Amino acid sequence: MVQQVRINTFVESLTMPARNVEFPQKNGQVQPVSEVFGQNVFTRKEMAKMLPKPVYKTFMETLKGKNTIDKVTADAIAHAAKVWSIERGATHFTHWFQPLNDSTAEKHDSFLTLKSSLDDGAAQVEAIDTFSGSQLLQSEPDASSFPSGGMRTTFEARGYTVWDTKSPMFIQEGPHGTSVLYIPSVFISYNGEALDEKSVLLRSCDALEKVALEVLNVIEPKDAENRTDFVYTTLGTEQEYFLIDRGLYTLRPDLKITGRTLLGGLPPRHQQLEDHYFGKIPSRVLAAISECELELAKLGVPIKTRHNEVAPAQFEVAPIFEEALIAVDHNLLTMDVLHRVAHRHKLKVLFHEKPFKGVNGSGKHCNWSISTDKGENLLDPSSTPETNYRFLIFLVATLKAVLDHGDLLRAGIASASNDHRLGAQEAPPGIISAFLGSQLTEVLDAIEQGRPVNYEVAGRELQHVRVKGTVLDLKVANLPAIARDLTDRNRTSPFAFTGNKFEFRAVGSKQSPSFPMTLLNSAVAKCLHEILADLKAAKGDKPVASEEDQLNVIRKYIKLTKNVRFEGDNYSEEWVQEASKRGLANITKSVDAFERILRKENADMLKDMGVFSEAELSSRYHILTEKYAKDVTIEAQTMITMVIQQVLPAAYDYRRNLAEAAHFMKDIGVEASPEIDLLNELTPIVAALKKDINDLKYFMVDLTKEDDLVRLARACCEQVVPRMETIRDLADKLERNVADNLWPLPKYTELFLNI
Repeated sequence: MVQQVRINTFVESLTMPARNVEFPQKNGQVQPVSEVFGQNVFTRKEMAKMLPKPVYKTFMETLKGKNTIDKVTADAIAHAAKVWSIERGATHFTHWFQPLNDSTAEKHDSFLTLKSSLDDGAAQVEAIDTFSGSQLLQSEPDASSFPSGGMRTTFEARGYTVWDTKSPMFIQEGPHGTSVLYIPSVFISYNGEALDEKSVLLRSCDALEKVALEVLNVIEPKDAENRTDFVYTTLGTEQEYFLIDRGLYTLRPDLKITGRTLLGGLPPRHQQLEDHYFGKIPSRVLAAISECELELAKLGVPIKTRHNEVAPAQFEVAPIFEEALIAVDHNLLTMDVLHRVAHRHKLKVLFHEKPFKGVNGSGKHCNWSISTDKGENLLDPSSTPETNYRFLIFLVATLKAVLDHGDLLRAGIASASNDHRLGAQEAPPGIISAFLGSQLTEVLDAIEQGRPVNYEVAGRELQHVRVKGTVLDLKVANLPAIARDLTDRNRTSPFAFTGNKFEFRAVGSKQSPSFPMTLLNSAVAKCLHEILADLKAAKGDKPVASEEDQLNVIRKYIKLTKNVRFEGDNYSEEWVQEASKRGLANITKSVDAFERILRKENADMLKDMGVFSEAELSSRYHILTEKYAKDVTIEAQTMITMVIQQVLPAAYDYRRNLAEAAHFMKDIGVEASPEIDLLNELTPIVAALKKDINDLKYFMVDLTKEDDLVRLARACCEQVVPRMETIRDLADKLERNVADNLWPLPKYTELFLNI
């Protein structure tokens, strides 16, 4: 009976008809993406068309920080947004925000209101659609049920969402042709503390911009025409995820409750043939991704690539780079749209970092850089990085940030789920180091040693005018010469320079990029302040620091940051030993990483940069620690239920069948040793599993009495997780030996190979 459900669900997943999606047509052909891009976004172009010129000018000055929005401006923008969205089917609006639970939140308010008046002495009620400036700027969701980390008590319910004016409003299409106007917002408490991810991200962006402008003013002549007016961080987030059949997903309690399989062994074939990576995208998946990309294009999310990832049923999408605060919003939108569209195709998207044991997990590679309002990338080495002092200053500032606050960056990507992925021969380990590549390493070494750059690096002769790369001769007449990049890629490095940006590869696939990017921005800002002080001291009374002044400061920071640079295999045991000699922290568990948030050097930096208050830092530590304990507890309780209610009963049934068969064989005089041998093989496994699951069950009962959060989290890490691994090994042995027609759970073979 159980097996029949599995078979029916599996067959249905293979035979269901494809979902038909009508893509926008023009002249009988599918419209180019560029023509639908951003059509559901209330862009500045739309605002300029719909607002009076003085109002639009005032709003643009607000974006530059020159003033705050007054009531007249807010009312005008609200009216324009209402008209624009209602024309597109909007019936409601919502302040869309990012609470401290790695998700987004929204409360829908109708445009509908009732207007009362007197007509011939009788009260009359008229229904109208309204949206005021005050409704646009601020809303008040109940804040009592969101994580606050002890900053407020549960009976204090008031919280505020406030429109983030830099992030454009948009509409999301809903059922029956309706839609909702979304207003990207920050979320704060009654006393103004950040209860969200976006507030601190915005603060960190401001902190970095301010000091970066000061540095540029010190190292470059002040030319009104070429002066940099503002600086911003850019971000591109590569999003990895799994797609499995939704019917099979519903038969797995562990996937539904925790996002990962707590039980289950690898099939004979999974990723070892290396044939899934960049392979042909399955048609059912391609249909879902194509529909997802259409929706995201309408929302102004610039998805650029899609491909199969390494593990079976694993995929990736990546966007074009954008300003970091917009990129974060767009990444969260991408996850939301992937989730919704997958359901339409009877698929389930899994964002957990390690949903399947034994194959690659998923990350969210955050490609980070710094740009100016002139479109100049401050981390672009140019063709001669050894004399590009502006690039070198921002490069060594970033390296210093990783050296001084690498443990904080590790805390920013710590979670119970990411612990299963980091260092597992697929993702960077718990040691945060930076990779530059042989050519940039040679440039820094040459500057440190005061010698010319050796353009014969690592056995490759380089052209001085083309330090960015060399030309590869493929020795095939009809193939063009290939331009080689500045560096090879180091897939094992957690923080690698990849040409004109750093790739923070350790970020978990299901977490918001906000927190790790906030920490990175803040750390770089702090180190830029150090460099700025040195530059000012070096230049003295001169208008700007000379090239010699700049070079001396750069040389100082090259020497200071040597220990954080590593060009080898980050997975090797040799690197673990070498990193220890260099004083780099090797943080393998989240419970240890969380504590680094409160380390004095980290806490002081975050407070000095104006990104976190003391209360907000303590809150964040509390929330992360509590979430870890809750995640592990939920997994343990789920495993207990599955083993007791599904796995052990299947094993009992199989043992009974074998015993009855052996008894029957003896009665008819047939040798029953095969059945008896298998019974004897299964019995100790079943007995051990029964004992271990009971031990875990009683341990979890005792754990509920622990009222100290830190001790609770550490017990989950040191006691619960290892017990669960032992139980899983026993249950997986049973899966391999119990008759398939009795096994209650879809196996990896079915989950991997059905799309």
